[in-house]
Amino acid sequence: MNFPTSVESFKELAALRGELHLAIGVFDGVHLGHKAVIESAVFSARRSGGISGVLTFDPHPSRLFRPDAPTLLMMGIDTKIEMLHAVGVDVVIRKHFDAAFASIPAEDFLAELKAALPALKAIYIGQNFRFGKKRAGDVSTLIQSGKALGLNVFSVERIQHNGEPISSTRIRKELEEGAIEAANDLLGYNYTTAGEIVGGAKLGRQIGFPTLNLPWSPECLPRFGVYYVRYREAGKSTWQSGVANYGVKPTVSEGDQSPNLEVHALEDCDLSAGDSLEVEWLRFIRPEQKFDSVDALKEQIAKDCETARALAQ
Repeated sequence: MNFPTSVESFKELAALRGELHLAIGVFDGVHLGHKAVIESAVFSARRSGGISGVLTFDPHPSRLFRPDAPTLLMMGIDTKIEMLHAVGVDVVIRKHFDAAFASIPAEDFLAELKAALPALKAIYIGQNFRFGKKRAGDVSTLIQSGKALGLNVFSVERIQHNGEPISSTRIRKELEEGAIEAANDLLGYNYTTAGEIVGGAKLGRQIGFPTLNLPWSPECLPRFGVYYVRYREAGKSTWQSGVANYGVKPTVSEGDQSPNLEVHALEDCDLSAGDSLEVEWLRFIRPEQKFDSVDALKEQIAKDCETARALAQ
């Protein structure tokens, strides 16, 4: 492959050889609905010997249109790019979303895109995709302008789950409510946290429940609480069961602090600070709460571990 796989400028891809099949969207979460759009581009590119691409936006358009109440994202741009490549996308274009880009008239959007990307052959979007100045453009706008440019336009109907459309907004709501199983169903994979283990105050070890600590605070925060999880060292194939607390540890901490993910291994574990960890969230056990004493906390953690062991069977 003689082109970069992640770019921030159309100019870096202007000389592409081979037909470019381009999916367009924010794609926060890269959920099942998104994959229906993205995989259409991937499959078409493979069939024709072309190149599959994704045009996504950073920052999220809401940062421009609603700066006081922007959309809180499930994942950062780097994680999203990594997941898009995992789906099979050859190249990801990370487009800076600013006032100039947002002001392009809808009827001119495809012409400008084609001028910037001469290899463009087809675009792939969700049925509810809106674009251009004042979000005036829709699928019919794309079809009309695409015909004049020799571009194919593929639009994908929204995927339904239990009679309701899958959307990033719906998944965010499930995460905020602690409905992790429902969120995983809509995502099409298990909600995951990854990062480097850091050293802690070792209170868990002192009370008999040592933990692996990950400082982690996405924009869209999952519900604070205790979860049944599985974890592994990054890059390894073997998963192990654990019970995790996500929150601010109100029993032993005072004042405002950033949330932390603490994983207690239910089996022998030789991971430590500095190791890279992946954690998949599987079941919500209970909300985070403040206990009257450390002994009461210890008693509840023991119960949480028994609940997690039962779920692991």
